[in-house]
Amino acid sequence: EEEFKWLLQEEVHAVLKQLQDILKEASQRFTLPTSSSGGAVKQENFVLSTSGTDQVKGVLTLQGDALCQADVNLKMPRNNQLLHFAFREDKQWKLQQIQDARNHVNQAIYLLMNRDVNYQFKTGSEVLKLMDAVMLQLSRARNRLTTPATLTLPEIASSGLTKMFTPALPPDILVNFYINLNKLCLTVYQLHVLQPSTTKNFKPAGGSILHNPGAMFEFGNQRYEVSHVHKVECVVPWLNDALVFFTVSLQLCQQLKDKISVFSSYWNYRPY
Repeated sequence: EEEFKWLLQEEVHAVLKQLQDILKEASQRFTLPTSSSGGAVKQENFVLSTSGTDQVKGVLTLQGDALCQADVNLKMPRNNQLLHFAFREDKQWKLQQIQDARNHVNQAIYLLMNRDVNYQFKTGSEVLKLMDAVMLQLSRARNRLTTPATLTLPEIASSGLTKMFTPALPPDILVNFYINLNKLCLTVYQLHVLQPSTTKNFKPAGGSILHNPGAMFEFGNQRYEVSHVHKVECVVPWLNDALVFFTVSLQLCQQLKDKISVFSSYWNYRPY
């Protein structure tokens, strides 16, 4: 029982402190060090690429959770015509996944800091409850980066992203940006209009992270089919760091839960 008291009074706080330190590191990755000139988050450039094709090339500029510049070249397969489009200078595209992940990390830090070193845990169940709450926030943070949103093609077509480019995107091109694990991804969909005579087998596609050629949809009184899909991506190193921090933190939480559970069952300790 003395050992269990020591665990509650000493070791739990040591683990909470360790978790706080790791998650503060993770949180700093999302805000990124500022450039030497002042308060703004520094901009980072990333080159988009994919193995085996050069249909799409581009450079993205990321500033924290916002894409502030995108410069994309697209080679049209039909006639090898080269299209170039970039963000308008007055536009930025917020990456909601990064914003949400950062909010969940900060919520986990808040939960941990609510129990300072002078706080005395009375029961094992109290610690388990705190660990569960912290793990829930960390799992949500990780899931926001590992699981992009599923969108229908009309949702992509009506997204504010399509209005951000100059020159304006042609009606037969759709684009979507998202985070997948430690990568920033751009998908370009090339479309062709379905003629009224071919729409008897029209079957609109549902929501998906990535739509395949042949997917059909209706938008603006016109029916389209996806003819080509190009996906290019770039690794964002600090997203990789954040994912590692999440994994380590979740392991620490689980180890503490396991210790508490072992003690509780060993002494038939019933905190509930």
